[in-house]
Amino acid sequence: MPTVGVKRDLLFKALGRTYTDEEFDELCFEFGLELDEITSEKEIISREQGDSKASGASDIILYKIDVPANRYDLLCLEGLVRGLKVFKNKLEAPRYRRVSPANGEPQRLIITKETAAVRPYAVAAVLRNITFTQERYDSFIELQEKLHQNICRKRSLVAIGTHDLDTISGPFTYTAKPPGDICFKPLNQTKEYTATQLMSLYKTDSHLRHYLHIIEDKPAYPVIYDSNGVVLSMPPIINGDHSKIALKTKNVFIECTATDLTKAKTVLDMMVTMFSEYCAQPFTVEEAEVVYPDGKTCKYPELAYRKEKLSSEFINRKVGINESTEKIAQLLTRMCLLSQVTGVGDEIEVEIPPTRSDVIHACDIMEDAAMAYGFNNIPRTTPRTYTVANQFPLNKLTELLRQDLAAAGFTEALNFALCSQEDIADKLGKKIADTRAVHISNPKTAEFQVARTTLLPGLLKTVAANRKMPLPLKLFEISDVVLKDETKDVGARNSRRFCAVYYNKSPGFEVIHGLLDRTMQLLEVKSARGTGYHIQAADDSTFFPGRCAEIFVSGKSVGRLGVLHPDVINRFELTMPCSALEMDLEPFLGHTAETTLTHDVPMQEVIKHKFPTQDGSLQAPSSQPASTKTVFGDMSTPAGLKALNDFLADRSYMEGFVASQADTAVFDAIPSSPALTLCHLRRWYNHIKTFQRERASLPSAKSQFVLPATPPSLTNNTSDDDEDIDLFGSDDEAESAEVARIKEQRLAEYAAKKSKKPTLVAKSSILLDVKPWDDETDMGKLEECVRSVCMDGLLWGQSKLVPVGYGIKKLQIGCVVEDDKVGTDLLEETITAFEEYVQSVDVAAFNKI
Repeated sequence: MPTVGVKRDLLFKALGRTYTDEEFDELCFEFGLELDEITSEKEIISREQGDSKASGASDIILYKIDVPANRYDLLCLEGLVRGLKVFKNKLEAPRYRRVSPANGEPQRLIITKETAAVRPYAVAAVLRNITFTQERYDSFIELQEKLHQNICRKRSLVAIGTHDLDTISGPFTYTAKPPGDICFKPLNQTKEYTATQLMSLYKTDSHLRHYLHIIEDKPAYPVIYDSNGVVLSMPPIINGDHSKIALKTKNVFIECTATDLTKAKTVLDMMVTMFSEYCAQPFTVEEAEVVYPDGKTCKYPELAYRKEKLSSEFINRKVGINESTEKIAQLLTRMCLLSQVTGVGDEIEVEIPPTRSDVIHACDIMEDAAMAYGFNNIPRTTPRTYTVANQFPLNKLTELLRQDLAAAGFTEALNFALCSQEDIADKLGKKIADTRAVHISNPKTAEFQVARTTLLPGLLKTVAANRKMPLPLKLFEISDVVLKDETKDVGARNSRRFCAVYYNKSPGFEVIHGLLDRTMQLLEVKSARGTGYHIQAADDSTFFPGRCAEIFVSGKSVGRLGVLHPDVINRFELTMPCSALEMDLEPFLGHTAETTLTHDVPMQEVIKHKFPTQDGSLQAPSSQPASTKTVFGDMSTPAGLKALNDFLADRSYMEGFVASQADTAVFDAIPSSPALTLCHLRRWYNHIKTFQRERASLPSAKSQFVLPATPPSLTNNTSDDDEDIDLFGSDDEAESAEVARIKEQRLAEYAAKKSKKPTLVAKSSILLDVKPWDDETDMGKLEECVRSVCMDGLLWGQSKLVPVGYGIKKLQIGCVVEDDKVGTDLLEETITAFEEYVQSVDVAAFNKI
C-alpha cells in the first residue's frame, strides 16, 4: 500500500478541527485507511542516516497514512482532506467541469508518427489562474512522484510533465528524434546537453538513473517542442529548465505521454481534479486539444462521470446488514459516490466521479457501502456451513519430521525455490536437459533461472556461506522441488523432498546412513527387502564412485545417499568432504482416505424428516427430553445453556475431534434449538443434528456429561413413611454433589495425564568472542575468569585463541545453556565485569539445540 506523508497541523487546519492521535487513527480506520506512523522529518533522517545528518531537519509532526493502492485520489493532502470532509458530511462532493479558454482557442498538442515506436500517446490540460503557496506547491510535486511510482509504474506506462504556460507558446509538437539531434538545457542545469550526453550524465543520478532504461535502447527519443522550438521535456526522463513551474506560476500546462492511453487519461484526471480547487474558478479545468498522426482530434481532460444501477438487496445481502434503500444511498454519497433512489423497486443509481477510477464493478460500490456503514457495526452472524479442519497430511508429516531431525542434531535451512541452471546441472555434474527443470521465461537475475529440481545445491551453498562456523556442519531441509509432468494440466508438479548434508574433515557417511535409519524408524518402515526399505550400490555423477547408494522402499526408488564427488565440492567452493542424503517423502503417505464428517443434507430436510433409529423404526421427536440436567447445569435454564455455550467456544465436539455419544447425549438434553445469541452452542447443535441417522454407530462417550433426572439415592430409598420425606428440601444438594464429584474426577484424570508428559528443556549452543584490552593481556588468566562464571543451566565447552591483528588474539569459547535459565545478555554482563582483562564480549554464533 502506498504511504502518504502529511503535516499534522496542516491536515488539521484543512479539516477544520484538531484530533488527538487516537481519534485520528479511529477516523482513518472508519474511512478504510490506516495511520501507519507518527513521526517527523528529523526523526526519519536520524533513523535512516544518523543523528549528524538530522541536525538541521524539521521537527514538525508528520502523519504517515497507508492508502489503498487503487485510491489515487487519496495520494495527496487535497484529496485526503476532501474525502474525509465528504465522509463526515462537512462538505458535498465537488462537481468537476471542463471549460473552454476565454479566447475560444484551446492549447494544441500535435503528435507526429515518429512517436509510434516509442510512446505513441499523449494527453494535455491547463490549470488556469492557479494560486500556489509553498505547501500547495510541495503537494503538487509530491503527487506527481506518487503517481509516477504507482499507476505510472515508475514512468514506464505514463510520464507527467508540468510547465509554466506563460513562458512557452503553442501549438506544441510531440515527436521523436535521434538522441544526437535533441539539445536543450534540462531542469536545474546551467548549460545545454544533447540527449546522448544527458543519458551519460544521469547514469550516476540517484533519482533519474532508474528511468533511463525505458528509452536508452531506442533509436529515437521522445521530445516535446513549443512553436518557437523550445524543448518542454524529454519524456520520461527530464523536463526543460525553460518552462519549469515556480510559486509565482499562474497558468500550468500539464502533458502526459504514455504507452497506455487509459492510464494517461486517469493520471491527467487525478492531477487536474486534485489541484483545480486552487484555480480562480474552483474545480474547473481548461481543455486542450490533442491531434493524432491520423488527423483525429481529441479534447482532454475527459472528466467523465458515469452512472451504475444496483439494488439495495444486493448490498444488504453481501455486507450482511438490513438497511433501507434511502439509507444505503446516503452511505454511498458519503464515499463521494453521489447516489439516489430511482423509485423502481429497491434500485439505486450511483454516479461515479472521475476521481474514482477504482470503481469498476458493483462489488466496489458494495465495499464502499460497507465502509461507510462501519465494519465494526456489521452484526456478527453464525456461518451457515460448518466444517472441521484437518492439517494437510503431507504438511503434518513434514512438521513431525522436522522436530525429530532437529532433535537428531541437524539444523534446518530454508532456501529459495528458484536457482540458476548451473546449480542443478553443471555444478552437480549433470546436463540441464536431463533435470526436468521448469525454466523461467524472463528471469531477473542469473541466480533465478529455473525452479529447483533438487534441494542439495541450496544446502551446499548454505554450507559455503557458513564455512567459518565450527565443524561439523549438519544441515537439513524439507521443502518442495518442481518437476515437469506432462500429466498435469500446468505441465509441472511439486514434490516434497527431504535432504541432509554432513560437512566435516571426514566424509561421515556413517552419520548420513544413521540419519536415514532414524528417519525410516520414525516413518515406521522396517529394514527389509520387498516390504520395507533397503539400499544398494548405484552410480551417480554427483557422488564419489563406489560411495553412492540408492534407497528403495517396497521395491520403489525414493532417493540416494553417499559421499559427494570432489569436483562437486570444489564447484560449490568447499574444501572438506561432505556426505548427503536426498529422498522423496510423498511415497510414505500411503493411501489417505478423507473421512466425511458431515452429510450434505439441506437444513430444511433435517428439520422436516424423521430419522430411523437403530432398529429401523422412525423415532418421533420428543417434546420433553429424558433429563435436562448436565455437568454444565440445567439445559432448560439460560444459565445452563450459557455455560455450555462458553464450553463450546473453542471446541467442535464435547470430546476429542470427532462426534461421539457424548455429543448426542447432551444434544438430547437440550429441550429446543438454542437462541441466536448463543452462537457457539447453536453451531454445535446444528452440526450434531446432522448425525441423527448414524448416531448409534458413533464412538462411545469417555465421560458422563448428562446427569440422571432423579438421583439414585432417592429412588432406592423410597419409603411409605412420610417422616422420611422432606417436603421443603431441594434436589440441588444431590445435584451439586454429583457435579462436584465428576469435576473432581476429570481434574484428577487431567492432572495425572499431564504429569506423565516429559518436560522439554530448550537449550542453545552459543559461541562467544571475548576480546582483551591489548596484546599484553594474560589470555590464560582471561579464560580462567570466563570459566569461573558458574550458573545453573550453563556448561562451558571448548575454546581457542583466534588472531585479530597486531599481535592481539581473542578468546573464542563455546557453551551450552538452558534458555529458561541463562540468556546471552546475562552472560555478556557477567563476563565484562572482569574489567581488568575483558574489553568486550560478542556472540559469534547462536544455534538452537
